[in-house]
Amino acid sequence: MPLIFITGGVRSGKSHFAEQMAMHYYQAQSSTANRLIYLASGIALDEEMQQRILRHQADRQAQPIEWQTMEAPYAIADALAIYQADDIVLWDCVTTWLTNAFYEGFESGTPCLAQPGCVDHKLTRVKQAIEALLKRGVTLLVVSNELFDEPSYASYEVELYRQTLGQFHQWFVAIAREAYEIHYGIVKKWK
Repeated sequence: MPLIFITGGVRSGKSHFAEQMAMHYYQAQSSTANRLIYLASGIALDEEMQQRILRHQADRQAQPIEWQTMEAPYAIADALAIYQADDIVLWDCVTTWLTNAFYEGFESGTPCLAQPGCVDHKLTRVKQAIEALLKRGVTLLVVSNELFDEPSYASYEVELYRQTLGQFHQWFVAIAREAYEIHYGIVKKWK
């Protein structure tokens, strides 16, 4: 089944676009589609993020189709492993998950970022889970943020994050059937 990759600037309309596309796939497969699933990676660490999460939830609840929501801020590979053939899964979003992956373990004193091979291991597990998911016949829509129009940062961590995200985006686009970029509500289909 297909992987559809959707990226764009913050608050560009990419989540709304992805939700509409996921519902379209679900309705088109109404006789065979199992579930319409929203796989959320966000953690409400501050008031702004709490409001964004609530807004996304309200948007989905206002739709005529019932979404099942699964929270997976860290163990995204494990979450991807449970989906079945003909499920439609929308993962929102890669950048939030990657931030979580970088700093998982911070509370105990050693974030993943500071552990040799930890981030690479997490990325490998997610890639393997996605490849297995697609072989099982799951349609996967992946949302991410575009962070590459900004100038370089002096921070090693920020630059490593951007480099890692850029490589992950390239991998997604390489295996995707369709790839979109959204800015200011305008959709550009790249693939």
